[in-house]
This record gives sequence, structure tokens and C-alpha cells, in this order.
Amino acid sequence: MPRYINPFCDVGFKRIFGQEYSKPLLISFLNNLLKGEKEITELTFLDKEQPGICEDDRSLIYDIYCTTVDGEKIIVEMQQAPQPNFKKRSIYYISQAISRQGEQGTKWQYNIKAVYLVAILGFEIPEIGNKFRADVTLMDMETHELFSTDVRMIYLQLPLFTKTEEECETDFDKWIYALKNMEQLITNLPWAGQDSVFAQLATIADISSLTKEDRMRYDSSIKKFRDTINVMEGAKEEGFEKGMAKGIEKGRAEGRAEGIAAGMAKGIEKGISFIAKNMKSLGFPVSEISKATGLTEEDINSL
Repeated sequence: MPRYINPFCDVGFKRIFGQEYSKPLLISFLNNLLKGEKEITELTFLDKEQPGICEDDRSLIYDIYCTTVDGEKIIVEMQQAPQPNFKKRSIYYISQAISRQGEQGTKWQYNIKAVYLVAILGFEIPEIGNKFRADVTLMDMETHELFSTDVRMIYLQLPLFTKTEEECETDFDKWIYALKNMEQLITNLPWAGQDSVFAQLATIADISSLTKEDRMRYDSSIKKFRDTINVMEGAKEEGFEKGMAKGIEKGRAEGRAEGIAAGMAKGIEKGISFIAKNMKSLGFPVSEISKATGLTEEDINSL
């Protein structure tokens, strides 16, 4: 029986990062993510929901849309399964948040605020490289100098985070380790006895702390999450099996075709040899037999 909730289902993700009572956890996570760049002191959750990157199945994609006191927009998204054209979809996603800042009238001078997209991924995207964290922003292609940070996309590929509990030195490492391994932990959450943030995380994520209503919502969410994963895995296996069957059938067909071609070639070769033998027995010159059959004089002499 798991001790802590699964942060990769919708209810688990929103409970840890998307509630007023858990806002200090989100602020802590983002400050450690952006350590040395900025410090967020307060966030406001926005009521207007961002359109999801994939509308086909929201059970595996969940997002939190919030703003800082400086007006900067932050989208924190959890996605468990790969989606087609993910890079382009995430660009569209962040562009929507920028375009919503436009105001009517002549006084607005395009004073947009920065938009951050933080994508926590349960899979790898080969297009963004074989590394856990990828930071993407705008730069000058010739000088490689930073052009603007108004657009910022941070991809965190959890499968590529391989640190053990003992190897986690920074608070950010600890955050990623906790999120990745939380549901599998059967003992206390690491660092809960040493840090108030992780103590709060342990309390909020403890399954036994859920009310009856929250537990029902969580159980429904985790069931939907697992059912969708099973369907996707089943579709993947079915596609693999169909691909294998098609490949085998194609191989057989090609083998039959190759066999027929080889047989025909051998038959033609025998027929030419038979004709050459007959011409030779009738006294035709070897040179003429060679012209008629295409055989070399050496081959004809050996008949």
C-alpha cells in the first residue's frame, strides 16, 4: 500500500502544487528551479484555464497557470506520456499566454511580461537532447548572446534524473527525487525531518491525510491515469505485433519472389546451355555460338 500519493495523476499534481494551502511548495520548487536568477515571493493562481497541449486526453496532461507579483506568467505542466510534435505544441502553448496579455486601444505599447513554461516530463524527447534539464530561450544565432528572456521553456526529463537519495545535494535535486520516487516510498519522505518545506510536502502528500471526499477523487484520478497508461501500452504492443506480422508476411512474399526469379534464371541458363550444345554438335563455329547465346568461348568449349 503506497504511503504517499502519485504526483503524476491530476489530483495528486494539483494537490501538491495547485492549491492555496500548497502554494509555499510551488514557490519553493520554482525558486529552486530558478535559483540565482530570481526569487518569487508570492503567486496568484489564474482562474482562466490555459488550453491544454493535447485536448484528446487530459488525464495525462495537467497544468497550473499562475502569475507573480511582477506580472510574469508561469505555467507548470506535468505530462506522463509522449505526444506528437511536443516541441511545436509547447511553443504554441506559451505563445497563447503571451498573446493574452494584449490590450485594446492605442495606449498599450506591447509591454508584455515574461512567460515561463516548466514541463515536468515522464518521458524523454530526443529532439531536446539526452539530458535531464533543457533551458530554452531567445538568443542571437551569430553571437550566441541572450536576446530576450520573455520567452522561457524549461523541460525536465525525469527518466534522465538518476541521482540516488545520497547523491542529492541541492534542494532542487531533492525536489526532483521526491517527485519521481514519492509513490514508491514506504518510509518517511527523505529530508522531512530536516526541512520545513519537505515536512509540509510529506504531510500534504500523505494518503492518510486525505479526507473521504479527497480520497474518492484521488482514487478516481489514479484509476483514470492507470487505465489510460494501460490503453496506450496495449496500443503500442498491438502496433508492434501488427508491424511484426506485416514484416514477416512481406519477408515471405519477397522470399517467394526471389525464389521464382532464381528459378527462372536457372531455367534460362539451362536452356541456353542446351541450345549451345546442340549448335556445337551440329558443327557451328564456337564464335557464332557465342554470339547467338552470349556464352563465352571458354564456357562453350567446356560443354
